[in-house]
Amino acid sequence: MEAGALIIIFALVVLFAFLGLGAWATVKVVGAAKRGVDRTLTQARRTVEDTALKAKSFGQVGVAGALAQLRLDLRTSMRATQQALYQGVQTDASLKESIGLFERLSAHGHELDDELKRLEQEPDRGRISGMLPELKERTAKVTQAADSLRWAARDRARRFAEDDLSTLSAQIEVESGALRDWSRESVDDLAAAAAAWDAQQPPTGPAGRAAEPPAGHPGRTENPQQAALNPSAPPTRHPWQKTPRPEATT
Repeated sequence: MEAGALIIIFALVVLFAFLGLGAWATVKVVGAAKRGVDRTLTQARRTVEDTALKAKSFGQVGVAGALAQLRLDLRTSMRATQQALYQGVQTDASLKESIGLFERLSAHGHELDDELKRLEQEPDRGRISGMLPELKERTAKVTQAADSLRWAARDRARRFAEDDLSTLSAQIEVESGALRDWSRESVDDLAAAAAAWDAQQPPTGPAGRAAEPPAGHPGRTENPQQAALNPSAPPTRHPWQKTPRPEATT
């Protein structure tokens, strides 16, 4: 009875553990999906706003067109700098300090963008017209600072790439020279190779000819005098000798 109760308790614990794990995974999935939807909506809203600002800057004149152009310049510069820094920090950790400065600059950029957006709805165009020089100066300061950070990060990345390419090219030249230098064989290696080749050659006689095999060996050939003294051995006949006629033997 006690064993059965323990089994039931253990099964319940496992079941609740699986249920808790499933709930945690569901929360994570829902949170990730929500963040993905939020990013999509934010990007879509930015695209719509940028399109509207471009239309205003080209289609309207006066104060409305000037404000739209200032907002468009500000947003374009800040977005390009943000992308360059956050992509560059993945390979260059020294850009973290630049990102900190950019975050501080972004606070001023957001404040200026919000102010320009509110002024677009302001009906007193004359008052806004008098504020335009100061607004242009503030926008220029923010965009110039953002551009400076962006181009500094790009110049740094390009310099690192050029240095790495120069080092790689020098290493390749050294390796190529080593591969082409086939004349540095040592004398000992050449002598050892010659001795090995000589050892593979057949032995030679006193006159420098190859030693003949012993008598009776299949590879030994008797000379003509020895063949004539040996009656059991048939005479050697060459293919160009004619067969004697029968009447020549009588």
